[in-house]
Amino acid sequence: MEQAWYYSSQKDKLLKELAGFAKLMQPELAARYGEQLAIKIRQDTLAEYEKLLPQFPYIGGKANPLTTNLVRAGYVLALYRALQAQGGAVEEVGELSCLAQERKLKQIPAFVRRWMGQFAYSPARVRKMQVRAQASQARRYPGDWVFEVIEGDGQTFDVAMTYTECGIDKFMRSQGAEELTPYLCNLDYVTFAACGMGLVRTKTLGWGCDCCDFHIQRKGIASPAWPPRFTERTCGEGGRDEKM
Repeated sequence: MEQAWYYSSQKDKLLKELAGFAKLMQPELAARYGEQLAIKIRQDTLAEYEKLLPQFPYIGGKANPLTTNLVRAGYVLALYRALQAQGGAVEEVGELSCLAQERKLKQIPAFVRRWMGQFAYSPARVRKMQVRAQASQARRYPGDWVFEVIEGDGQTFDVAMTYTECGIDKFMRSQGAEELTPYLCNLDYVTFAACGMGLVRTKTLGWGCDCCDFHIQRKGIASPAWPPRFTERTCGEGGRDEKM
């Protein structure tokens, strides 16, 4: 079945991308752990990711753009486990991931990043997202996202997305790593800022809220990603209230 071999068939490509991602944080790893241990951490990260590959839930493969989000979240989980073995904390993983994501995106010329953002949330693309959002309500794949998308008024926001189920949140919980999820959510601010877009969000499922609410401006300024504010902790009863 496709579900059984999809991720293993992508192994070489995914490991190569992860190796490049981990290399972007090499200066900080070497400064904190020494050159040799930093190399070991990178090697351990790859080994941890190989263990994760058969555990990813199938959510439609290439037909589902959110598959990419899921496997890349696994990169951060693999790093987390490699650093835990050396006494590293979840906050450190969050910081290193932010740095690596920023450096990766800055390898792309600024005008290309801006175009990517405008294209990703163009009216035509938003209509396609709305079709996928409607299909998500059927919950064909238990590990998938469930969401809705609406067009904004062009002033307060251009596009809004509300996720009532998140594939990353589900997977991290299944792995006993739910404390990592808010830091993965935080990476959204890195991406939107790099693409010259605004993002306002008051709640995430990863913070124990009832949904993730995205309000996107095609041209705007996203909040700084680090240090994270995790404003989602004010989401109300049932949400977490720890200070991060």
